[in-house]
Amino acid sequence: MVKQIIVFFILLNSVNLWSVNLEAILSSKPEKKLSDYQLFEDLTNQLPSDGVHPYILHSALFSDYADKERFVYVPEGVKAKFKPNEVYEFPVGAVLVKTFSYSETTSMGKKLLETRLLLNQENGWKAHTYVWNEEQTDAFLKVAGYTYENIEFLKNGELMQVSYRVPNQNQCKECHLKNNAIMPIGPKSRNLNFSIQYKDEEENQISFWIENGLVENHMPLDLIVNWTDQSATLNHRARAYLDINCGHCHLSSGSASNTGLYLNYTETNDMNIGIFKKPVAAGRASADLKYSIVPGKPQESILLHRMNSLDPGVMMPESGRALLHSEGVELINDWIENLQ
Repeated sequence: MVKQIIVFFILLNSVNLWSVNLEAILSSKPEKKLSDYQLFEDLTNQLPSDGVHPYILHSALFSDYADKERFVYVPEGVKAKFKPNEVYEFPVGAVLVKTFSYSETTSMGKKLLETRLLLNQENGWKAHTYVWNEEQTDAFLKVAGYTYENIEFLKNGELMQVSYRVPNQNQCKECHLKNNAIMPIGPKSRNLNFSIQYKDEEENQISFWIENGLVENHMPLDLIVNWTDQSATLNHRARAYLDINCGHCHLSSGSASNTGLYLNYTETNDMNIGIFKKPVAAGRASADLKYSIVPGKPQESILLHRMNSLDPGVMMPESGRALLHSEGVELINDWIENLQ
């Protein structure tokens, strides 16, 4: 009898070993270690626990050429709601996970840098950042942010160097603030409507989410263009790039709403997009240029000037990068040059 009880508890613990810690997700006090949330059965290799699923955005934000692995968790019995052209409305208890890394560094192979959590609690979304230890065994809460000095990594075989900055608690709001509340940015229907490889097979992400009870049944929106896709039109590529890199702030309900410059994918008003739009404040940041975008003249466009800067008082985005995104600058330069 005693042996049976012991076996029972061993089995019970083995079942719960990789169960997501919902209590930690809903707690007003963030956990000190990433592992405390039990979102991964293998933390170092980013193998998710049961109920935690990978997802990929078709067009993704630039973050100093770092690789990103994304995961979503929705508690059993509740579902996210579809909102056209907006992020899904996730239920309380949902988690969005994003781990940043460099796949090839000079000191080692893959280097995990940080894992960001968005936890949907009773009083709204909370953002917490966890920085990985040198042993790459766990990540630890960093409220004040962190900087990895002079990391060397390889990009297409080219050696690059960056002082990679992990944001502090307040900086999370710079990108994730909408209607004065923290909100997710990426998981919209139009950015997920394509197939990826899951454990067993390749499947459309939205179909997978519906089948696995993550989201309510709905008709997915047309897929947004991947801004790197050379077969797509220049206009669609540029608008997709601006949407994911700028549109979450430059939105009528975003943190840069006072600028009147709206760069989300669905914006159709030329002036709102920046064409012959005067800046709300002149000065060094605008280099005394007159308009956000001057069709055919990228060198006279404030938008490109700020993208092409590393000066903290000029550059856009204001945070989230320490390197110039040469591919993005080239794309927007070509787009403005071809505008009529």
